[in-house]
Amino acid sequence: MIWYYVVFCINLHHIKIQISFTHTNFKYSVLISKENILAIAKKTILSESEAITKLTDLLDDNFPDATQAIYNSKGRLIVTGIGKSAIIAQKMVATFNSTGTPSMFLHASEAIHGDLGMIQNDDIIICISKSGNSPEIKVLVPLLKRFGNTLIAITGNTTSFLAKGSDFILNTTVEKEADPINLAPTNSTTAQLVMGDAIAVCLMEIRGFKPEDFAKYHPGGALGKKLLLRVQDMLEHTLKPMVSPDTSIKKVIFEISEKRLGVTAVVDQEKVIGIITDGDIRRMLNERDSFADLTAKDIMTKNPKLIQSTAMVVDALNILEDFSITQLVVVDNEEYKGVLHLHDILKEGIL
Repeated sequence: MIWYYVVFCINLHHIKIQISFTHTNFKYSVLISKENILAIAKKTILSESEAITKLTDLLDDNFPDATQAIYNSKGRLIVTGIGKSAIIAQKMVATFNSTGTPSMFLHASEAIHGDLGMIQNDDIIICISKSGNSPEIKVLVPLLKRFGNTLIAITGNTTSFLAKGSDFILNTTVEKEADPINLAPTNSTTAQLVMGDAIAVCLMEIRGFKPEDFAKYHPGGALGKKLLLRVQDMLEHTLKPMVSPDTSIKKVIFEISEKRLGVTAVVDQEKVIGIITDGDIRRMLNERDSFADLTAKDIMTKNPKLIQSTAMVVDALNILEDFSITQLVVVDNEEYKGVLHLHDILKEGIL
């Protein structure tokens, strides 16, 4: 049954391919085994890794000079390209922006239809093209040079129109692509991407880029939250468990249950004098047959661990870990603000 199902799928695929490729005489007749698929995948990965490795031999003084020019620039970094190179350009822009280099993407075909207006005098331009001779590039390069902007070429053809019109040439030549017909941009686009990453990392080193800087540009990520999020940013102000020293145990239990944080603060004149956890309640019930005569002050833990509302969440996490506790009472100076629970920190992905 499985064999017929496979044959049916392949035959159906065969029909679709025949229709799609009528004018190319394309034929699909080989059922590729799992082993062959794995072999092809490994061959592709090795081919691309070799292309990357060979880039180190292509680096020359153009690379540090171009990188220094970007660093010294008072303008932005504009990255442009067409086709698959445009997609690589977009990824480069994302990397540059997140690592401290203000960047913008400019599609080469849109540039010659009005988008050149985004380029300012001090901007530096990276133009990406494997051949360096596409029609759009041949139109774009003279216009960019007319503006007087510094132009950096990332190209696999160092004698191309693009290369000849550029101030710096970053050579990303590859011997061949990874696909069997040597046409699909694979090794070449990987080489372009790696060259862009190399520039970005060098700029990070030059600037002395630190984790705190990275967090500044990634406030929604785990690192950003870890380095930027303050305790006051996480407080649920509607969940502020609180009882007075003379509150009955019954009401204490109700307060802990209602606020669902497993704890309540004992507050006297807006100052926290103790806490009662659900663990304290369980221990009391095990030790006593009756608690009618008890109040909050009789079972509370005095001098609980406190943290200022302006403190970093990562500092709160360190206190929780150091003392093996799950809740921290939050205060603003001495005024009670609420409770921070370990679960709230974990939900934010801060570890």
